[in-house]
Amino acid sequence: METTARALAEARYILDTGCTLRKCAAFFGVGKSTVHADVTTRLRRMDEQLFLMVSKVLERNLEDRHIRGGESTRKKYRALKSKRE
Repeated sequence: METTARALAEARYILDTGCTLRKCAAFFGVGKSTVHADVTTRLRRMDEQLFLMVSKVLERNLEDRHIRGGESTRKKYRALKSKRE
C-alpha cells in the first residue's frame, strides 16, 4: 500500500474506532512508529483538517493511558488470585 493511501486509511480507522496507535499498527500490519509518522507528519502535509481530528483522538488516548494500565494490572492480579483459590 502506498504511504499516502496508508496514512489516510490509518487516520480513518483511528477516527472510526478510537483505537490506540498500537492497535492501529497491529490492524494494518506495520510498526507503531510507522503509524505515528503517518498520522502526524505525513497526514499533516496531506489533510490538515483530518490531522486535527486524529490528533484529538490520540490526545484522548494519551490521557486515558494510565486508566488502561490500571485495568490491566487489576485483571492480572484477579487472575492470579483465582488460580490460587
